[in-house]
Amino acid sequence: MGEQNQYRRTESRAERIRRVKRNRRILLLVVIGIIAAIVAAIVLGRGRGRMSSAGRPGDLVNLGEGCPPLDVQLLTPNEYSRPQTPLEQVDGIVVHYTANPGSSAQANRNYFEGLKDGTDGVSASSHFIIGLGGEIIQCIPTAEVSYASNDRNFDTISIECCHPDESGQFTDDTYQSLVELTAWLCNRFQLSSEDVIRHYDVTGKECPKYFVDHEDAWEQFRNDVQKQIDKL
Repeated sequence: MGEQNQYRRTESRAERIRRVKRNRRILLLVVIGIIAAIVAAIVLGRGRGRMSSAGRPGDLVNLGEGCPPLDVQLLTPNEYSRPQTPLEQVDGIVVHYTANPGSSAQANRNYFEGLKDGTDGVSASSHFIIGLGGEIIQCIPTAEVSYASNDRNFDTISIECCHPDESGQFTDDTYQSLVELTAWLCNRFQLSSEDVIRHYDVTGKECPKYFVDHEDAWEQFRNDVQKQIDKL
């Protein structure tokens, strides 16, 4: 009887050891699973922040401190709207308006994309388009030329702005995004508000209309840009 009790105690102890080891293995697997899930979440989060040449609407990118969120939808490389010509220097920022009241940033981006087949024989594009709600779509990398500012295409970055009516005046959201984007670009390329110009200043074209018709509003805009630059 004593030997049987000793055997049972030995067997019970062995079973407890196996159970502890089994529980430890389960716990280890759970911990590994949690770590894998955390790593996957981080990787996926970073993936959503990358620029995609395909351009998926709504995927916002932030390129650093002071940069407003960008919806990067790069145009398909083509000779009519994205020739991929290197922009070797940036001496200025050129502000434009769409001259198409009520149109959205997405619609204007899609128009530039549609030029790729050369059907209309038109060459046009812009690095950035700001919508009525302040959303910003990037169409061309800042290291490439856009077809926006005539003989200043080779050394400037262009910003196209949507507007609600014929006056060409921007909404408050559009204006604020324009100030922030322009200031960030100036800071990035070591420019000042004095290097911010209108399409009008290049060709005499009435663009952007409201800032051509209202010099005081234009000067206020450049002042606002400089204030924003000073904060960066």
